[in-house]
Amino acid sequence: MCVVCGCSTGESATVQVGHGQAHVQAHEHGHDHHHDHPHGQDHEHGHAHPHAHPHPHPHAPTTLDFGANPARVSVPGLSAARTIKLEADILGENNRHARRNRLHFAAHGVTALNLVSSPGSGKTTLLCVTIEALRRTRPQLAVSVIEGDQQTTLDADRIAATGAPAVQVNTGAGCHLDAPMVAEAFGQLHDHHTGAHDQQSLLFIENVGNLVCPAVWDLGEAAKVAILSVTEGEDKPLKYPDMFAAATLMILNKTDLLPYLRFDVARCIAAARQVNPGIEILQLSATTGEGMDTWLAWLDETVASQREAGHV
Repeated sequence: MCVVCGCSTGESATVQVGHGQAHVQAHEHGHDHHHDHPHGQDHEHGHAHPHAHPHPHPHAPTTLDFGANPARVSVPGLSAARTIKLEADILGENNRHARRNRLHFAAHGVTALNLVSSPGSGKTTLLCVTIEALRRTRPQLAVSVIEGDQQTTLDADRIAATGAPAVQVNTGAGCHLDAPMVAEAFGQLHDHHTGAHDQQSLLFIENVGNLVCPAVWDLGEAAKVAILSVTEGEDKPLKYPDMFAAATLMILNKTDLLPYLRFDVARCIAAARQVNPGIEILQLSATTGEGMDTWLAWLDETVASQREAGHV
């Protein structure tokens, strides 16, 4: 898990969380044991070990499961208990920022959606098409974007070309956005001196392309939307269960390519519901527009539910 990335055996590791840091000392216990035998006899310690080595079936895969411990991750030099403590400290600090973000979004009438996927799923293309469709059909709905990438402003430039306000967040070596990053970016998008806003608005947070780490980082969003391209394979929800378990909605994207691929839609949907029985699933093509009306209707319902929750 990326929470403990950067920890190397025998060295100190500092993990960045927004503007705060968590420090951990990893100790390498390497001991060279030299056993002298005081008895002056030159002899060999020959031990016959009757080890039985069963030979697995030649076609059976060998699995080394480094997640089969309470921490669900292996970090050189750290015990599972120490890893859990480190993760709890870092994620706890992030979650405090996420709670403030959630309250801040509500005060400004903002429905925030965290778009997550692997690289190349079509997130940015879908987002551009969505913004243009919302402008045509729901001009009263303000839309803004926080764009996350490790480097460049390429995707933010594409968003800005649609006319929507966008802020680029470059994470450097970081593999996800965190709540403090989102808070700072939101401060660039909204006027924080006018109090609560009557107008409802949508904030799309396009996370770094990664199906692992963003699953555990709460940004204060109303929902995580996992975008899966049909070019990626129908087994992705089973391979990356944490992400699809955390998502409220899965969008099966690039369905216009289905005639050219060996992709089993039913199997993919079954896999997603195996890890998250309550997940909602939409199929669409940002290229042809098929399924876009259903996606826009889902956005309408989500904004309405957030407005209702804000009034309550």
